[in-house]
Amino acid sequence: MAESIYLSSCNKLAKVSIIGAGNVGRTLSQRLIERNLADVCLLDIVEGLPQGIALDLTEAQGLQSHHCEIMGTNNYVDTKDSDIVVITAGVARKPGMSRDDLLKINAKIVTEATQKSLYYSPNAIYLIVTNPLDVMTYLVWKTSDLPYDRVMGMAGVLDSARLETFIAFELGVSIHDVQGMVLGGHGDLMLPIPRYCTVSGIPITELLSPETIDKLIQRTRDGGAEIVRLLKTGSAYFAPASSACYMIESILFNQSRLLTAAAYVQGEYGLNDLFLGVPCRVGSNGVEQILEIKLTTEEREILQRSARSVRDSIDIALSFL
Repeated sequence: MAESIYLSSCNKLAKVSIIGAGNVGRTLSQRLIERNLADVCLLDIVEGLPQGIALDLTEAQGLQSHHCEIMGTNNYVDTKDSDIVVITAGVARKPGMSRDDLLKINAKIVTEATQKSLYYSPNAIYLIVTNPLDVMTYLVWKTSDLPYDRVMGMAGVLDSARLETFIAFELGVSIHDVQGMVLGGHGDLMLPIPRYCTVSGIPITELLSPETIDKLIQRTRDGGAEIVRLLKTGSAYFAPASSACYMIESILFNQSRLLTAAAYVQGEYGLNDLFLGVPCRVGSNGVEQILEIKLTTEEREILQRSARSVRDSIDIALSFL
């Protein structure tokens, strides 16, 4: 199993603190330590919960053959000197609840988590998972005074992974040959771009009918809601945790992977002063570059609508603070 090359001065693995020990937080903890990517500090406000999860995962260490450490805590002091802080804390979506319904309560949770963790880890890179994701990512940046390139949201990787899955199902091909591209906000106005979605380099526009592509796009937009409806008492967490782990690996190994992240735009795509899903190079410095790909007039209009929706929610969220 690969060792992380991102080592501290005392020859230890990097430290990732995860705020929120719900399903995403605990699954991400498992992903990180079992892949030997980082030591993990799992924090939650519920006494005993993160400690129990950490102990359970530690007791599996010998069976899983990894050497990473995980600790559970209710105290932010234990997150001190984190290289990456992941915020997953917040209220989970329930059936019939939109992401924006979560806005008010999660704005308070996320900004408090940011301020408390930043006090102990002022040099950390922040990865946001809490919904509504684009808005929460903006709030973390706005309330922390962190450089914008050290704050990012996870959703584009997840949305692209969902689309890739549906393409593989439809064509009966290996998921490993499929590459997806989904831009925009993490919600109903996300922007999958079929001509940039490929199977072994072949655009899906040459493999599938427009009607089938539209069906796959709609299922991707409804991806989270579909899982909520099936679970009835929760929301997705395996794929979100894997998406966050994918991004963390690119940061820790300085891989500069090109992926879609909620990043701060300053004129790219004609947008300003918000976080939105755009193609980025992600490495050890965080968001190292935003790439502008060519969009059609229709695609640009959809992206603008998505941005306006995020902007409206940001304005509402800021009024709560």
